[in-house]
Amino acid sequence: MTTSPEIAAIVPCYNEEVAIGQVVADLRAAVPEMTIYVYDNNSSDRTAEVAEAAGAIVRRESRKGKGNVVRRAFADIDADIYVMIDGDDTYDAAALPEMIRALREGPYDHVLGVRTQPEEAESAYRAGHELGNKGFNWLVGGIFGDEVSDMLSGYRVMSRRFVKSFPAASREFEIETELTVHVMSLRVPQTEVAVGFKDRPAGSESKLRTYHDGFRILNLVMQLIRHERPLFFYGILGTILVLVGLVLGVPLIIEFAQTGLVPRFPTAILTVAFGVMGALTWAVGLILDGVLKARRETSRLLYLQYSAPSR
Repeated sequence: MTTSPEIAAIVPCYNEEVAIGQVVADLRAAVPEMTIYVYDNNSSDRTAEVAEAAGAIVRRESRKGKGNVVRRAFADIDADIYVMIDGDDTYDAAALPEMIRALREGPYDHVLGVRTQPEEAESAYRAGHELGNKGFNWLVGGIFGDEVSDMLSGYRVMSRRFVKSFPAASREFEIETELTVHVMSLRVPQTEVAVGFKDRPAGSESKLRTYHDGFRILNLVMQLIRHERPLFFYGILGTILVLVGLVLGVPLIIEFAQTGLVPRFPTAILTVAFGVMGALTWAVGLILDGVLKARRETSRLLYLQYSAPSR
């Protein structure tokens, strides 16, 4: 006889008094056996009280930021299947059984909820958010060689072995980007499921800041490229330095060949310096690429310590 998997929902919240009660009720209706954890992230309203009254287990994370909440929750909660969903009542909780079924039947380690809306409906996205999301999807997918339709989605279902092998270094809204890159770098089995997406309820205020959050995410993408694709990152940088050295040096070489003289000695020194820096940068990339392979092997071994999601 097979036992049912233990399912835990993690709901990060900051001042979601208006929405959280409905989120908990919808999650309970979608998957009655699921344990729902609402993490109150220093709210100044009645988020914790409303969540507790709705039947959720309320925990608190004092360090501000969604990434800090997810890091804490992934460390503290033991389950077979983890659900991550925002507490703002914008995601369709009714899609959750299909996402869990997809994870188990795959079996997959990560199911991404891709936000969709009927064509006739007015978009719940801010224009800047939608454009930025598409741009990040293209950038990350192209660099890491794996397509993603909605990398900034906060609605995901994950296996135990995925969660327990995830380092969770981000502090704020960049956590979704880090999760997406972890999927790609570890090459875990994953799929996508279309989920409904709607506006926040009246009286609920968005915490997102289009440009501020966009720059933070872009900075994280660049840092992840440096850490997860070091040969690519330092190879491009080293090549640029060598090309600059060539641009400066070719006229000097031609003049030296014609006259036997080096007329601009400081420029010659600068040319050699650029060439040396370019070669050293390539060497750094090669060394870090070797370190990356060892790190991925360690992550893979940690990931393999846990069994695949049961069917």
